[in-house]
Amino acid sequence: MIDIIRYPSERAEQKIAEIAQRRPGADPELEAKVLEIIRAVKAEGDAAVLRYVRRFDAPELEEGRLRVSEEETAAACREVDSDFLSIIRAAIRNIEEFHKRQLRYSHFSTDPDGTFLGQIVRPVRAAGVYTPGGRGGETPLISSVLMNVIPARLAGVQDIALITPPRKDGSINPFLLAAAREVGVGRIYRAGSAWGIAALACGTESIRSVDVIAGPGNIFVALAKKLLAGEVGIDMIAGPSEILVLADSSARADYIAADLLSQAEHDAMASSVCITTEENLAGDIASEVSRQLAALPRAETASASIESYGAVFVVRELDAAFELANRIAPEHLELHLEEPFSWLGKVENAGAVFIGEHTPEPVGDYFAGPNHVLPTAGTARFASALGVDDFLKKTSVIAYSRTAFQRDARSIIRLAELEGLTAHAQSVRIRLGEGD
Repeated sequence: MIDIIRYPSERAEQKIAEIAQRRPGADPELEAKVLEIIRAVKAEGDAAVLRYVRRFDAPELEEGRLRVSEEETAAACREVDSDFLSIIRAAIRNIEEFHKRQLRYSHFSTDPDGTFLGQIVRPVRAAGVYTPGGRGGETPLISSVLMNVIPARLAGVQDIALITPPRKDGSINPFLLAAAREVGVGRIYRAGSAWGIAALACGTESIRSVDVIAGPGNIFVALAKKLLAGEVGIDMIAGPSEILVLADSSARADYIAADLLSQAEHDAMASSVCITTEENLAGDIASEVSRQLAALPRAETASASIESYGAVFVVRELDAAFELANRIAPEHLELHLEEPFSWLGKVENAGAVFIGEHTPEPVGDYFAGPNHVLPTAGTARFASALGVDDFLKKTSVIAYSRTAFQRDARSIIRLAELEGLTAHAQSVRIRLGEGD
């Protein structure tokens, strides 16, 4: 059921275009709905948020219960098993160790002429993390809590808020609450979708506004972040998940099929692609995808994804495979190659690279340490994984002595006049004792 396509070919170009069109586009009708939600939250605050929560998630949620209480979080921690907590703590250690290497510090320099230059690095005041509930709150994205909160905390953000859709009875999955406490979330709210993002960005009576919002979500979340960018900082506008596997004769078809399906089960819009030099392997992968798909609980979703946006491209040589992979610029890139490290330098565009047959993409999703919030839909050409930098501000510092000022004054005047900005030039001239 997965297409096997020779590359280059007209059919290959058609399939590549279909995959590329998955990027979050401008749907005027959908954007209008999201804009209406944002305006309602701005105008009505808690009342609007509560109305949407009752309509879409928890019909009987009471007023005053948007914020999760400390007692509820403490009870959740008692409810989860010790094995879960041990796993979470190990994952937290790995993620912290990786992200500590991203820390930045203020720096300053002085020159003999008295010039003083530098940069002040500070965390934002407050950060908001959106975490999808998944299947009515029964399959919460616990890993997203870790991946979004830990970089913010390491950056030094003091006020971290988490917002997530409640279950039908108004509760939050205890595993999600326990994970939030483990990583130091200060406040947790029951609200999802665009109204949750709007509340974080604009603030309501109960939900204090933040400076940066991070975290994945559905198309309503993505559009709300897009429309509110500028009023608040955002990590990225994420599209559907995607994986691309590069494989040679050393690769195992069953491993590759399993990895392709690991993304296909996310969403019917997810993309799962393999590029291989081996025609026989392509056929084996297709057979394995069909066989493994039959046993998946989320087979309907995975099947829709594979049929629409799955493909195995057959190329003549690995150089062509890397050329195509860099063109697609996938979120996740796996190298199932005999000597994968010797080919690593060929990777130009990818959110994350997974090397060798013992490094499937879920290793990065949950445990290894690098962030799993990655650029999608070809944006790996210019964007990067979520990290500490997303929660930091950098402020330039400049101080000139009289000597330094006089040395550069004429150059500054010249450039200002070329731009037609005479007041700029005058602000320099007046310090030289020229003009009025």
